[in-house]
Amino acid sequence: MKRILFSVFCILISITTFSQDSLSNDSALQAESMSVAKSSKLGTRYLGDGTKASADSAYIKKDYTNAIQIYESLLQKGEATSVYYNLGNCYYKAGDIAKAILNYERALLLQPGNTDIRANLEIARGKTIDKVEPIPELFFITWIKAIINSIGLDSWGILGIILFILFIVSLYLYFFSKRIFIKKTSFIGAMLFLFLTILTNIFAFYQKSTLENRNAAIVMSPSVTVRSTPNETGTSLFILHEGSKTTIKDNSMKDWKEIRLEDGKVGWVKSTDIERI
Repeated sequence: MKRILFSVFCILISITTFSQDSLSNDSALQAESMSVAKSSKLGTRYLGDGTKASADSAYIKKDYTNAIQIYESLLQKGEATSVYYNLGNCYYKAGDIAKAILNYERALLLQPGNTDIRANLEIARGKTIDKVEPIPELFFITWIKAIINSIGLDSWGILGIILFILFIVSLYLYFFSKRIFIKKTSFIGAMLFLFLTILTNIFAFYQKSTLENRNAAIVMSPSVTVRSTPNETGTSLFILHEGSKTTIKDNSMKDWKEIRLEDGKVGWVKSTDIERI
């Protein structure tokens, strides 16, 4: 009877493993190193080492125009954290802060726990004109977001699989051990590992949803007038400058997008004035 119950548990909970594996397969593979000097360790799909090496070589030689062209062509074949990061560096060195921020943001979206990307992004943001103060949020929400973004989607998937295996081992000990102490300890362990497995799934799905939806955007035009309605006759609400980060609130129209700033301000801008992260 115990073997039957154990088998049923394994079948039911194995769905968790499949979901974690799916999340891992869906995400882009990340680079092992973020520096140009170590870019030969690039861990991405589709990208050829020779072409990437030539882009890195152009960057080192300060030929940013050529490096940008090569990096952009690489990204047409597939996303890669290190390519976005290096491209952001190129644009920053070339003086295009908006595109530097855009590519740093895209790199951070793929690898949210990378401190190098975050540091360069903050440096680039310091060059922007608009200083938007975000609306304060509850401390535990900030804390939870920090935990979710401490590692990437693939890492959450791997951690979830490890926790699931530990759950199965604890469950096995609970069903088949004859010692009371081991049965009690393994039961507590099984419940803890099950809770943590479910939690990692939730975190992974949150990151996957963020990657798929991508409702954040960067202002690319030097100066943008945000209007009250989606047309040129709308009342002018405020001005935004290149590099400012916004959230697309209404994406239903082709030529206009309703945006929301971190301080809560909303308004409409032309689609051509912003670029989705």
